[in-house]
Amino acid sequence: MTTAQAGTGRTVTTDIPARLDRLPWSRWHWTIVIGLGTVWILDGLEVTVVGNIASRLSEPGSGLPITSGEVTGLAAALYVAGACAGALFWGRLTDKWGRKKLFMITLAVYLGATALTAIAFDTWWFFLFRFLTGFGIGGEYAAINSAIDELIPKEYRGRVDLMINGSFWLGAVGGSLLSIVALDTDIFAANVGWRLTFALGAVLALVILLVRRHVPESPRWLLIHGRDDEAERIVSSIERKVEEENGEPLPRPEGEITINQRRSVTFLEIGRTVFSDYRRRAVLGFSLFIGQAFLYNAITFGFGAILTTFFDVPSGSTGYYFAVIALGNFCGPLLLGKLFDTVGRRVMISGTYLLSGLLLFGTAWLFDQGSLSASTLTACWCAVLFFASAGASSAYLTVSEVFPMETRAMSIAFFYAIGTAAGGISGPLLFADLTGTGKVGDTVLAFQIGATLMCLAGLTAALLAVRAERRSLEDIATPLTAADQPGPTDRAKGDGPYASGATGSGSGSTGSRTATT
Repeated sequence: MTTAQAGTGRTVTTDIPARLDRLPWSRWHWTIVIGLGTVWILDGLEVTVVGNIASRLSEPGSGLPITSGEVTGLAAALYVAGACAGALFWGRLTDKWGRKKLFMITLAVYLGATALTAIAFDTWWFFLFRFLTGFGIGGEYAAINSAIDELIPKEYRGRVDLMINGSFWLGAVGGSLLSIVALDTDIFAANVGWRLTFALGAVLALVILLVRRHVPESPRWLLIHGRDDEAERIVSSIERKVEEENGEPLPRPEGEITINQRRSVTFLEIGRTVFSDYRRRAVLGFSLFIGQAFLYNAITFGFGAILTTFFDVPSGSTGYYFAVIALGNFCGPLLLGKLFDTVGRRVMISGTYLLSGLLLFGTAWLFDQGSLSASTLTACWCAVLFFASAGASSAYLTVSEVFPMETRAMSIAFFYAIGTAAGGISGPLLFADLTGTGKVGDTVLAFQIGATLMCLAGLTAALLAVRAERRSLEDIATPLTAADQPGPTDRAKGDGPYASGATGSGSGSTGSRTATT
């Protein structure tokens, strides 16, 4: 690494991003996955448990004067509002203060709020800490996805990101099964079981918090913020661990980048970069998040009502069906994730969105014809969500890798907030009316709306998705602090050498990218 003095700070030429990208997979990377990724299991557990315990909370003797509608309505809306607010609030601080500081703080907020939910003694207390739980989870999305993409080698970034985001559904499986046990009054008293589910979430969060202490700050973030000596120490330590594990020296890194270090980026710069310079990518991110939000609400929001209304499934048994659906969701990113790194982002993102939309259209037709039972409908939902879950996870991957590093956390936060608000506010308002009427035609319409938006997002991805597979983050979107910034026209088009991989440290045999001042 070489350093030259500049008028407004230090100009640094470094190969640290290339050194991180050329690392083979190792035990150290598994530490990152476990320390950062397992929080989505908690999110899935959290959301599923609350939905399943709504009826128990509303019963006399639960310890809370609350109705089932308030749990699934107002409390759920407050959780969503907290997640949206938290994503935007913590997202900005993640870009400003660093990834590690924020993923420790946001998990601590989640842990505390969940523990305090477990001892709720009145409705207002329950509502307050549902909001704060969401506030912590929303911040997690920005901090965690930023850190993962900046620490995981380019060859594995897609599959790892998808697997981690898809692990939400592993938590949903656990939440479904846990709620069945926790709500059994033969095992736990009515005012104890639901509290234990929240307490368990807090205990798991504490374990994850202890593991996270060993996850370093992103060297890429440190470089930009004038802490290049610290970045060098972290990367050198990682390289030593990987070499000791493999018993052989690492290959030479390919390429360097020169950056003008600075402490912060203004909101105006972030807005102009995302919505003007990279407006096609912004349209892509918006389409992907809205499409998956509405498809998921078309299925999951009213799944229990659909099963009980049309197939006479007892309300106490719907958790088993949801566990099957959740398992299908988890298998999608797990089994398809590698293809996003090999076949490519554009084909896989557009393909998973289109396939899930078309399969939901087919499910709607079969449902309208009266050809389905509770079991076959669940099987159809599993097929739809197998592809939809991989697509939805790729939405988070997309917005975390196609914008410059200085805007990464805020970009994730913004698009997450849009998708969450659409899914958690307008989605339920629309689909509750449709699936709650008890009319086949209304439920079919709900399916068709979700399928249409998913297919439109798939077509958008076919046109606008960025070929980011096996490319360095700096090659996909040049940092704003890079000394050799492309012009606004190149960034707006999303093509040219800075988007196509014609040059850059992450483009393999195409040569190294050495910027100069």
